Amino acid sequence: MPVIQRDCTIVAHKHLTGDLWRLELKAAYIAPLVKPGQFVHLRIPGFEQHILRRPFSVYQVDVEKQAICIIYRVVGKGTKHMTELAVGTDVDLIGPTGRPWRIPEGAKKILVIGAGVGAAPVYLLTEEACACGIDVSVVLGAQTHEELIFEDEYRALGANVVCTTDDGSYGIAGFCTDAAKDLALKAQDEGAPFEYCAVCGPLPVMRITAGFTRDMGIPCEVSMEKRMACGIGACLSCVLDTIDGKKRACVDGPVFDANEVEW
Repeated sequence: MPVIQRDCTIVAHKHLTGDLWRLELKAAYIAPLVKPGQFVHLRIPGFEQHILRRPFSVYQVDVEKQAICIIYRVVGKGTKHMTELAVGTDVDLIGPTGRPWRIPEGAKKILVIGAGVGAAPVYLLTEEACACGIDVSVVLGAQTHEELIFEDEYRALGANVVCTTDDGSYGIAGFCTDAAKDLALKAQDEGAPFEYCAVCGPLPVMRITAGFTRDMGIPCEVSMEKRMACGIGACLSCVLDTIDGKKRACVDGPVFDANEVEW
């Protein structure tokens, strides 16, 4: 798949809640090429003192509007500076890049888990699966109800959505991994097990999910978040350990078979 570098124009920029923001870009050449799970590598304009780009998973794509949307969390000076970018600003993007999600051929029932901002990288997968008539159960987890920002969008796709919050302020009280495992066990007991699982979120969430899906014989993929410099596989700054040696998250991933990762 080709990787393109283009100036893309900000068409919408909105503060969602807390430290979470939504950025929409007109990306005529990139939007039609995006596959679920891929990301773009963004150079922050007006932040030339830091030459490294920032990788962001593509949350939504509107091919008709030639637009892509990303969700980002303010975690440092770079993302803090991003909050000041105005509509109409041009942003240098490289993308789409990375290895996408791969639902097994013929799968009819899948489980999707998105914890925190990790719910963004699995949205396009859910959208595609629902459009193909696959039975999709989605578990969304967040620390609080306020940070559970993706529920309405997922329900609009027709997915079966379960929400969890760490503090019990909404949905099921507790961790998303517990709710997901309960769903998987119930499906297994009913004789209609999940045939695939996709998960993105903090490392413990993915590690726990990798464990119970392996025990239950469910093929599972994870999206690994790593600091990246070049984003095209040249600098080796985003390597992770796998059963086949070190691999690069930017081009060998970010989506990996859960059983391949050395947890």
